[in-house]
Amino acid sequence: MTRRTVRIAMNGVTGRMGYRQHLVRSLLALREEGGLDLGDGDTLWPEPVLVGRRPAALRAIAERHGLTHWTTDLDGLLAARGDDAVEIYFDAQTTTARAAAVRRAIAAGKHVYTEKPTAGDLADALDLARRADAAGIRHGVVQDKLFLPGLRKLKRLLDGDFFGRILSVRGEFGYWVFEGDWQRAQRPSWNYRAADGGGITVDMFPHWDYLLRELFGGVTSVYAQTASHVPRRWDERGEPYDATADDAVYAVFQLPGGAVAQINSSWTVRVMRDELVEFQVDGVQGSAVAGLRRCRAQHRAVTPRPVWNPDLCATEPFREQWQEVPDNDDDIDANGFKAQWELFLRHVALGEPYRWDLLAGARGVQLAELGLRSAREGRRVEVPELTL
Repeated sequence: MTRRTVRIAMNGVTGRMGYRQHLVRSLLALREEGGLDLGDGDTLWPEPVLVGRRPAALRAIAERHGLTHWTTDLDGLLAARGDDAVEIYFDAQTTTARAAAVRRAIAAGKHVYTEKPTAGDLADALDLARRADAAGIRHGVVQDKLFLPGLRKLKRLLDGDFFGRILSVRGEFGYWVFEGDWQRAQRPSWNYRAADGGGITVDMFPHWDYLLRELFGGVTSVYAQTASHVPRRWDERGEPYDATADDAVYAVFQLPGGAVAQINSSWTVRVMRDELVEFQVDGVQGSAVAGLRRCRAQHRAVTPRPVWNPDLCATEPFREQWQEVPDNDDDIDANGFKAQWELFLRHVALGEPYRWDLLAGARGVQLAELGLRSAREGRRVEVPELTL
């Protein structure tokens, strides 16, 4: 039995996503389990090296979790050799800082795993993918929603041809983010400043790109309407600022084979759904509604025959007429971020296949860019297949 240590530079762990999902719920959770089992008695032990700009915050996180390695010197860390060398660079910074840091990690020969969007524009995103391929490193992009229990159940229905010919997909994502004056905002203020890489289109379209690609074959065109519904917000210091980025986007995506997806994404909507994100898929043979955890289905053979009558109150218990899709998989409740970390670490350690690379990340940036272009020009925009 052998235990191999892999040192991982984690840049951006002082932020909510980098800290909670990637450090605590993924790598530290792996350590609590004794490391990642590689088979044949071998174990991979992740050793995080915290990176950031605020030494006090890094020190506090390290002390809280019994970690000994942190630094504010990214270049020095990337240049380190011997026992101090890192093998993997991970990035969960703000979007505007990401591409430059990832480019430096690639130049240093480090494997790269990064949050999305991978860059602020398509040219930069493609440049990262090309550099990574040329350097011969292994690279991956977080595509966490593929691992959600509800969407895994939806994928099972798709694989079993439950729907027959798919007609449409309808998605609702979002919640009310407080302005920050009389109640604290749930999201950082940079999300609402265009100059800082904010905006819900840039944030969410990369998610919709990989979900629609993995589940339905991709997107061939997009029509989008963006909005900045709340023009004034208050930052972390209680200071007012102009919200220059979009806080809602309403989009229609054409899918291969003629199906249409409509997805509303909003930080200015109050939730009247069972979950913060839900997708309804309608097909000739059946329909399903999937969220973060649940998935319910209705086959054509048991579909009721409602009749529209505005003069009478509806008496049908519509929600009760759907069947819960069972969990079935033993690991259905596994944390999606941790599950993808495990796949990427096995990709690095064993060379196992891994398809969610920097080119996949560039596709997400492309869809966001084309969505914003569609909103500016007020027209549908074709989405070309992206290659290196």
